[in-house]
Amino acid sequence: FFFDPKMLPISRHGYQTIDNADMQSTSQKLTGILAAVAGVALTVGAVVGVGLFPGSSAVQLKSSTMTTPRPFSQGLRTVTGSGRQIPSGLHQLNARPSMSRSATAADGLLDASLQVPGVAAAVDSGLLVPVAGVALVLLGAVIGGYAAGRQQGGSMEMASVAAPPDDEVEVKAPPPPMPVRATGDLGACHNGKHLSAEAKAQLEEICALIGTPGKGITACDEGPGTIGARFEAVGVENTEENRRLYRQMLFEAPGCNEALSAAILDPETVYQKNDSGKPFPEALMEIGIVPGVKPHLKVYTLPGQDKSTVMQGLDSLAVRCREYAAAGCKFAKWRSPLTIDVEAGQPSDMVIQANMNDLARYALICQDEGLVPIVEPDISLVGDHDLETAVYINVKVQSTLYKAMLDHGVFMEGAILKSNMVNPGKDCPIPYSVEEIAQANIDVLRRCFPIALKSANFLSGGQSLEDAAARLSVINKIKGDSPWNLSFSWSAALQMPLFQLCKETGELQLEAMSALYSKELKVAAAAARGEYEVKGTDGAHVPK
Repeated sequence: FFFDPKMLPISRHGYQTIDNADMQSTSQKLTGILAAVAGVALTVGAVVGVGLFPGSSAVQLKSSTMTTPRPFSQGLRTVTGSGRQIPSGLHQLNARPSMSRSATAADGLLDASLQVPGVAAAVDSGLLVPVAGVALVLLGAVIGGYAAGRQQGGSMEMASVAAPPDDEVEVKAPPPPMPVRATGDLGACHNGKHLSAEAKAQLEEICALIGTPGKGITACDEGPGTIGARFEAVGVENTEENRRLYRQMLFEAPGCNEALSAAILDPETVYQKNDSGKPFPEALMEIGIVPGVKPHLKVYTLPGQDKSTVMQGLDSLAVRCREYAAAGCKFAKWRSPLTIDVEAGQPSDMVIQANMNDLARYALICQDEGLVPIVEPDISLVGDHDLETAVYINVKVQSTLYKAMLDHGVFMEGAILKSNMVNPGKDCPIPYSVEEIAQANIDVLRRCFPIALKSANFLSGGQSLEDAAARLSVINKIKGDSPWNLSFSWSAALQMPLFQLCKETGELQLEAMSALYSKELKVAAAAARGEYEVKGTDGAHVPK
């Protein structure tokens, strides 16, 4: 039962190491116990043996002497058949009584009386057994101690009899612990371990600027085709110069930087300049508005998913983000649109997972290139679903998003949420007050929105400015001690009324548009502070 524990197999599961310490400890104890039991058993046997043979003596010794009148060498004779010589006087043992005078070295061997003890030893087993038992006990203790030392990897040494003074004892440092290496899924949820402390600090700084209380985001990231359609609807020609002039008006409207913390730009706008020749990102940053970008994406319809879609554009995202950062952008935004269709079972788990994984991967890439990711799961107002259905689907979508971000190792403190407001479908036949809608939004946030994300900026998603402002204001009034900044990131709610000023003129009415835009921004900022006064049924869902 002795073995070398170093030969024990070592099993590794993920970052855990099982070193069979329990097996070693058990074997050590077993070795000592068996040795002790063997010694005790033999000792008991010895005691029984003594009791069985009480009259026997341990050793009987008889001695006799012989006289050697001639040199000792002459008293040798040959033993028949052996070829060996032995003193002949030995054959006279017990022939006469012992002499009183014993041989000494001074008398000399030649003329002294040679006394040769004749030993007739009668050894009794009653004595040998206890002696052997004691010896085995000692042997067992030594073997047990040796085996114990072996089972501890040879790291323990036998203590010496005389221990050195305390001040002379050399204290050996314990061996360094085995390094923990994450394997498989254990590498997830590391919250940006690949980022330097400086990179994380920069991301958090931008998030803090974007999440400035009482301010929000202007979303002017429509591509040339989308903004061109709005121009053409009011008779304005869709040219690059008209697009530049229109965006310049949005960035230079009086007091805009008092209501805006950030602006989302189309890639075309990132590389355009204002009338002074300054790139728009630089000009925005100078007035305290953080510039960001919406990378070009393509919509792909997933087969077999009732026209549900995903956005494509991850392949070259890192290169594009690097270029946007070099052009002065501080963040990027990715939108994943979803639609609730209860009868069709949409959005399905597959659709949700595919879109949220894309958002998480986009966020990971953005942060690696120095850009804050704004993640935008956008559930459309289209449909006839009720508010309760909207709540649980929004919780499902957002919780899947945050789980995906964590699994991808996204630095959560360096990201911003832009999501739809939780609303019943446009065609829902059930009426809801603005307070009920606001409470539904707070419920979704409290159930799944991480505290690590400092700001949630709601998109308008087809709501009018009055409805969106009323709902946002009530949300902020009832959020209580919720730790987040809850604000806006609006496009259509702010911009669609501006185009109406251009009807029948064929030109951009930049001055009038700027004045109206400034008023709208004041409404949005008041809603972000919870100070917008709701009028009539603004913000309520009234069935048509």
